[in-house]
Amino acid sequence: MSSQQLILQRLQQVEAVMREHDHWQTQSPDAAAFASTQPFCLDTLAPLEWLQWVLIPRMQALIDAGAPLPQNFAVAHYYEMALPPGTPGHPMLLLTLRQLDALFSEPTA
Repeated sequence: MSSQQLILQRLQQVEAVMREHDHWQTQSPDAAAFASTQPFCLDTLAPLEWLQWVLIPRMQALIDAGAPLPQNFAVAHYYEMALPPGTPGHPMLLLTLRQLDALFSEPTA
């Protein structure tokens, strides 16, 4: 399985965990929320919104376009800090994000 396929698989797992724990939203935030210049759109989106509306679609778009993927990319640490431990699905979401991060730290073949 290619690294792109593994990344897509992990992104699908992130979505599945979010859906399972009722974090997946049916309505997109206002367009202005995406104009943020802050990392993770801290000033306009909640952490889980950023996963759903920014990370997942942008990674999928990069892969679909055959564009280069980021290197040394990592988000799990942010979510360890940003999500309260009592957040539904917290352990599984963090595990899946760590697995996603690991795919970006492995040397490409």
